[in-house]
Amino acid sequence: MPGLDRITSDPSVMNGQPCIRGMRVTVRRVLEALATYPDRQELSAEYPELEEEDIRQALAYAAANLDDKVLELRGA
Repeated sequence: MPGLDRITSDPSVMNGQPCIRGMRVTVRRVLEALATYPDRQELSAEYPELEEEDIRQALAYAAANLDDKVLELRGA
């Protein structure tokens, strides 16, 4: 995906799951950490290897991979 140069996928690292910069930190783990540690200082203390751009790209990757369907609602 263009603009997501920090998201990597290698079959020999975490079974090919999308990771941050080839580390053993998956995009999913970053999203879970964001939910667990909404305070970025706490998140940084728990995951000092993560940079702000890593977090931004993890969020962008997740958003780009969600199926976004629009359903028409009919009035009563």
